[in-house]
Amino acid sequence: MDNTQRIALLIDCDNVSYNSIEGVLEEIAKYGKVTVRHAHGDWKSEHLSGWVEKLHPNAIRPLQQFAYTTGKNATDSAMIIDAMDLLYSKTVDAFALMTSDSDFTPLVMRLLESGFTVFGFGEKKTPLPFVNACSQFIYTENLAKSFDEKKNNGSHKSKTSRNELRGDTELVILLRKAVEQTSGDDGWSHLGQVGSYISNNSSFSSVNYGYLKLSDLIRASDLFEIEIKKDNSGMYVKDKKK
Repeated sequence: MDNTQRIALLIDCDNVSYNSIEGVLEEIAKYGKVTVRHAHGDWKSEHLSGWVEKLHPNAIRPLQQFAYTTGKNATDSAMIIDAMDLLYSKTVDAFALMTSDSDFTPLVMRLLESGFTVFGFGEKKTPLPFVNACSQFIYTENLAKSFDEKKNNGSHKSKTSRNELRGDTELVILLRKAVEQTSGDDGWSHLGQVGSYISNNSSFSSVNYGYLKLSDLIRASDLFEIEIKKDNSGMYVKDKKK
C-alpha cells in the first residue's frame, strides 16, 4: 500500500476504548499520514472521561454530538456525515474507522465503492459484517497490548504459536489459497503478491496474531518453504504440501 497516502481517522468514542489509541496511530503510520483525527461523542458524558485525557497528547480533534433522544445514537449519524464530507472534499486518500459498531458497515461499503481503502479498528466484540467489510481490520486489544509491551521493554510478545497458527483452519486455508493463486509454474510465489492477494480478498492482518509482518507469520507457521532470491528480488514461498 502507498505509505504517502493521506488518511482520515474517525473515532466512535461511544463504542471503542481509549486504551489502544496510541497503538492505532502507530499502526496507521505504516500506511500513510493521518491528516484528519476526529473523535465523535457527547463530551459532557462521564463515559468519555478516559478519552478526554487522550485527545491533546495525540492531536485529536473532539467533535461534540449531543444525545438529543434517549436510545438513539446521534454519534453514528454525525460520524457518517463527517466521513461523507471528507469523501467529497477530496482531501484524503483513505479512511480509518475506529469503532466496534456494525452499523457502520454500509458506510464502509460506500467508501470502498468510491475507491477508498478503509482500515477498521475495533474490539473483539465487533460483529463480523463490519470486520469483513473493511479492507483490513485489526482488533484494538492486540494494539493496546503491543504498544504497552513496546513501551515497557521494546519488544512484542503474545505471538500466536506455531501450533495455534496451524490449528486455525480459516487462516491456513487463506494462506495456502493465496500462495496457490499467485504461484508461478515452479510453484513459488513472491511474498508481495501473496500479501496483495490476501488484502484484496479479506480483512486479514498479521497484527491480530501478534506479528508485525506477514513474512514473520509465514515463517512462524512453518507451512511453507522459504527462499530469498540471490538477485534480491524478494522473499518467495512454496507450500510444503506441494
